[in-house]
Amino acid sequence: MSDRQADAYDHASPQRTAVVLFNLGTPSAPTAPAVRRYLRQFLSDRRVVELPRALWLPLLHGIIVPLRSPKTAAKYARIWSSEGSPLAVASAALQRELQQELQRRGHRLLVAHAMRYGDPATPEVLDDLHRQGMTRLLGVPLYPQYSAATTATALDALGDWLRGQRRQPGLRWLRQFADHPGYIGALAAKVRDHWAAHGRPQRLLMSFHGMPLRTLEQGDPYHCECRKTARLLAQALDLQPEQFQVTFQSRFGAQAWLQPYTEPTLRELARSGVRRVDVVCPGFVADCLETLEEIAIEARQAFLSSGGAEFHYIGCLNSDPRWVGALADLVERELQGWPTRDAVDAGELRERAQRAAALAGSR
Repeated sequence: MSDRQADAYDHASPQRTAVVLFNLGTPSAPTAPAVRRYLRQFLSDRRVVELPRALWLPLLHGIIVPLRSPKTAAKYARIWSSEGSPLAVASAALQRELQQELQRRGHRLLVAHAMRYGDPATPEVLDDLHRQGMTRLLGVPLYPQYSAATTATALDALGDWLRGQRRQPGLRWLRQFADHPGYIGALAAKVRDHWAAHGRPQRLLMSFHGMPLRTLEQGDPYHCECRKTARLLAQALDLQPEQFQVTFQSRFGAQAWLQPYTEPTLRELARSGVRRVDVVCPGFVADCLETLEEIAIEARQAFLSSGGAEFHYIGCLNSDPRWVGALADLVERELQGWPTRDAVDAGELRERAQRAAALAGSR
């Protein structure tokens, strides 16, 4: 029996509701060893790379991780801050702001954030909440659009943890928020703020993280939900079809991915005479390597070196108050029917513990 399974239940403990924000993850440092550990964990996930293990694992450990780790570490070093990884910093800030907003609305909740790969690791976060008396859990993956490679793998990690628990909490799961009015509204407000300060571009590029084309063919709804987010954002910004474009970034390997690809599109726009492009990434709620390095640095260079004159990256929502409010709305919607505002009655808890002790003694 594991230590977690052997935890004693205290009838005098309050029943508590927890909200956990799940994000993908990040290495602990911008170094080759740290990146190597991260890539091994990340790229070993069967949902992330859907290739036969016998083919993929030797390739991963023998070629990809050794070759990619130093290069990826150098990319992380370009965006690393004095506080640490941008994704880790932004995720922690969002968790703090959400907790404060929910408290302001009168909720008594445990709010935490966890990484699917890296730290804070999902099992450790859930163990800590379990020790604090968690009896109900709302999981909130911070992926606006559902994908098996992101949302589903976070639920897999939660399921792995649940299998080791004797006292499993009640469970709810936010599947996606690709079309949530609050999320779309926060995105549109962020873009309008940027345009108010810097003027408008000739073209707004909405760049989403890419996925292999076969995931769409096998029924993953990610592509459709990305397109829906883009359509709703364009409507909120009153854009005509010729004023915006949807692309997909972060292609890896030789297989076909969702198209059109971001970097080739930027080069084509520059060569066709488009002078200014703004890029927003509606598939990411927090800035990370894919936005701060791949878009704000590499994509910028691709556009400008191909003849473009002006490139603007519009940052993610991170802990923008409008996004925090929208996320609090989503959490409140998913928690309906669960007691989240009740004050803890110490006397009732003592009586409950006494009744349990009496029943145990009478057997």
